Amino acid sequence: MEFNIDPVAFTIFGIDIMWYAVLITSGILLGIFLTGKLAKIKNLDPEMPSDLLLWAIIPAIIGARIYYVVFSWDYYSKNPSEIINIRNGGLAIYGGLLVAFLVAYIFSKKRNIPYLTILDIFAPGIALGQAIGRWGNFINQEAYGTPTDLPWGIIIDGTKVHPTFLYESLGDFLIFLLLFNICRKNRHQKGTVIALYFILYGILRFFVEGMRTDSLYFLGLRVSQILSLILVVIGSVIYFTNRKKSKILQK
Repeated sequence: MEFNIDPVAFTIFGIDIMWYAVLITSGILLGIFLTGKLAKIKNLDPEMPSDLLLWAIIPAIIGARIYYVVFSWDYYSKNPSEIINIRNGGLAIYGGLLVAFLVAYIFSKKRNIPYLTILDIFAPGIALGQAIGRWGNFINQEAYGTPTDLPWGIIIDGTKVHPTFLYESLGDFLIFLLLFNICRKNRHQKGTVIALYFILYGILRFFVEGMRTDSLYFLGLRVSQILSLILVVIGSVIYFTNRKKSKILQK
């Protein structure tokens, strides 16, 4: 299957608005809407997620871009004018998440809300936003995989390849469904939902990244795979620590 979709969604006052931006923005807004619903279940201000978004959105975009540029420095050192050009992609989700988690920590201290509680209610929305945002990669014809003969492969530059954007999008959506269901029932130890996100997304991204042809490397290793393993470890520590605490409380 070969797809050639115009990356420009529409034009306003002569400025092209890219599908990439439309999809990422849609994912963020839908994620924030659902996070507000979860905040209400937790007896928190349902406007709190929107407040945090205002704090985090610009730093997260900057973080996502810096991450991408740093690990693509061979190109950007020769094309410095391209560093601030994000219209054609070049945002790394891990860079954005790292900065967003830091901003969320500062926000939690300012609002006197437990940090893990904030991460718990945001985790489902993050997964949903990623599921939607990955389709921007499809339209830009990026983040695809190695050649394949599978019937669902897509044609990029005349070669049939793995639609890794689709694999991750479907995986992210399943993670969202699981986490949202757990979080809305409000019967879990604080930190359990974000721990499961770290574990499940880390595993998903590790295997999907292994099929991609555009990975960012450091010392010959795929950076995203390294971070994925770190996420799995952190998530596992939080999850099993919570289970241990739960068993002690039940005694």
